[in-house]
Amino acid sequence: MRVSRGAKIAGGTVLGLGYAFLFAPILSVIVYSFNESRLVTVWSGFSTKWYGELAHDDRVLNALRLSLGIAAFAASGAVIIGTMAAYALARFGKFRGKALFSGLVAAPLVLPEVTTGLSMLLLFVLMERLIGWPQGRGAITIAIAHVTFAVAYATVIIRSRIASLDPALEEAAADLGARPFAAFVAVVLPLIAPALAAAWLLSFSLSLDDFVITAFVTGPGATTLPLLIFSSVKLGVNPEINALGTLIVGVASMVALTATLLQRKSG
Repeated sequence: MRVSRGAKIAGGTVLGLGYAFLFAPILSVIVYSFNESRLVTVWSGFSTKWYGELAHDDRVLNALRLSLGIAAFAASGAVIIGTMAAYALARFGKFRGKALFSGLVAAPLVLPEVTTGLSMLLLFVLMERLIGWPQGRGAITIAIAHVTFAVAYATVIIRSRIASLDPALEEAAADLGARPFAAFVAVVLPLIAPALAAAWLLSFSLSLDDFVITAFVTGPGATTLPLLIFSSVKLGVNPEINALGTLIVGVASMVALTATLLQRKSG
């Protein structure tokens, strides 16, 4: 079916507007990170001084280190727990409570973050009263809360990959004398490695970006990067935040580009 010239123009226009809506704010952050003026709405000349200021801002650097550490822990925990949950759901067939277990695993996907954050806060308060741990709220409670909601995303990704595998591969390993765990490690894990990597990266991004749940379960001694940025915006956007955002966009773009090149090379 031939497409008219007017339809092509209209489609290109809509596509361009959609890309502009998505990427124009990011582009403005990148541009104003090189603005000499402290006022982010007034361009006064090109300068890289805010990157130097960022390198010596201990508050931002400490918040970034804390966020990266929590995100790495949450992503790793989510992938480990999500792999076990996904394997049970995909390979164990029907068992008593499977529907309930599947619903509980997927609950964080549909629950509002406010509900999840409040429930985690009440849980930590109750645990502190009963067993004395965790004492107060901080990095530990944030990490546990992030693992809790990231498990749902990791399980969905890994389960779909395991379900697509041919069970005959594991049966062949068992026929050759491999125990179930050895067959899982030698056969299943290499085949689901891309799904594990995707689940880890998604969980890492969600944890690094989370604000609502973190605001409920954090304490005065633990300020993540989203919390710091939100508190800074109340007093006006700091150009250092623009510089930090530009660096994050640059790192994410490099990772995506590297993954694309490796995929094309392997293909």
